[in-house]
Amino acid sequence: MAKIIAIANQKGGVGKTTTAVNLSACLGKLGKRVLLVDFDPQGNATTGCGLDKTSLEKSVYQVIMRELTLKDVVQHTEYQIDVLPASIDLAGAEVELATSEERETRLKDALDTARGDYDYIIIDCPPSLGLLSLNSLAAADGILVPIQCEFYALEGLSQIVDTIDLVHEEINPDLQIAGVLLTMFDPRTNLSAQVVEEVKKFFEDKVFDTIIPRTVRLSEAPSYGMPVIAYDSSAKGAKVYMELAEEVLRRG
Repeated sequence: MAKIIAIANQKGGVGKTTTAVNLSACLGKLGKRVLLVDFDPQGNATTGCGLDKTSLEKSVYQVIMRELTLKDVVQHTEYQIDVLPASIDLAGAEVELATSEERETRLKDALDTARGDYDYIIIDCPPSLGLLSLNSLAAADGILVPIQCEFYALEGLSQIVDTIDLVHEEINPDLQIAGVLLTMFDPRTNLSAQVVEEVKKFFEDKVFDTIIPRTVRLSEAPSYGMPVIAYDSSAKGAKVYMELAEEVLRRG
């Protein structure tokens, strides 16, 4: 049975999609059966895996609107992972589902049909607390929270915890923090080190030992439609995401 991990943070630009794509690819490289769910209308995880979101005839939108099944839409990639792609159509789902029954569990219902086919299902969430994010957290067993090593990251910590508590109480009592991932670390600045220290005080053993640095290769890979492990397996970014994948496996 697949473990479902939602990669979420209400703040944008914290490395959610980068982590979703590269963690998925590295888990696939380690021999795990992985489904990456792009649940962000921007569709960046889709393009990051080499799929053209502008020419998609089928996407996750049709799945949560119950027009198609998950298996109808899933695409296989050369990176040893499957992708449930997203297109801009997903943006309209927030409004269309607003008055629908079971509106918070549409994604959960779809993913439950595929749990037996994968070891891990990774959800790339949108950077907001709307109906799409609630669907993601309702479907997940755990939430992985990327936090960038910058000043404003500290301001959002309590908001993240409040959101998780709310979903845990109202929608998904099984939801847990799967881990907190520090991203965009710059060893040249004292601020990065201070953020690491503060986040570890706040979340304690929930913080992954692996820390994701800022690297050129990690930034370049998406423009080629490739996870960094495929773009340059010797790059620092590829090595740290492989370390993260191994740590995820160790943590169970």
